Amino acid sequence: MTKKVNFYEKDIRALELWEIFEKEKPDYVFHAAAEISVRDSIENPRKCEDVNVVGSLNVLRSCAEYGVKKFIFSSTGGAIYGDGVRIPTPETEKEKPASPYGISKLTLEKYLDFFKSFHGLDYASLRYSNVYGPRQNSKGEAGVVAIFINKLLSGKIPRINGSGKQTRDYVYVKDVARANLLALNDSLSGIFNVGTGIETDVNELYRRITEIMDLNVQAEHCLAIKGEQMRSCLDAGKLIDAGWSIKYNLESGLQETICSFRGKVK
Repeated sequence: MTKKVNFYEKDIRALELWEIFEKEKPDYVFHAAAEISVRDSIENPRKCEDVNVVGSLNVLRSCAEYGVKKFIFSSTGGAIYGDGVRIPTPETEKEKPASPYGISKLTLEKYLDFFKSFHGLDYASLRYSNVYGPRQNSKGEAGVVAIFINKLLSGKIPRINGSGKQTRDYVYVKDVARANLLALNDSLSGIFNVGTGIETDVNELYRRITEIMDLNVQAEHCLAIKGEQMRSCLDAGKLIDAGWSIKYNLESGLQETICSFRGKVK
């Protein structure tokens, strides 16, 4: 029998957020609420800071006050490390965030250290690479896989920024979900990369998607986005040593994602 869950639609900046903790008294909190657009964070850094830092601190205070055992944070890999770092990038690499979005995620990680030492709130910060999969939002800046698939299914011409040679590490959402469940273990504490360690440039990603969809549609190249990161790929060896594994390669992940967008979920 499926257990029922209670759903509350709240702004994490709302002061009355504590009421949910008072009622539910959770043992664990998975924190994935955020202002996620790198581009928007550059145009409006104050809003990014307000949501990703001030709002997250509101959640953290409630966790500390109501005795939450562990805080699992959805952080970011590429935006925190930036360009000019070792590839694949390990957690030991110096962080060089080049956007308010990356700065806000790194700032919250510093607060996690404080809350652990001062309040005893344990945490696992999962630094994701580029997550993709079924039901991903195709309307925003993030989620290039979903954007490409949705455009192709709608008969529109997808656009690639710049040369398309910028690389990313694409990790399937089901693998990410298992990383989150693993983070519940008491032995898993601190910062962990979540990625495949494999670079794929945007041109190659698009080629694979059209091949699986059996389409011959040329993408339109447009001007590069100023300040866009050129390379991002994470070394997840630390998490793998803790028991995580990658079940989906890019091919199998794309196939399942495309089937989902077509309404044929496996």
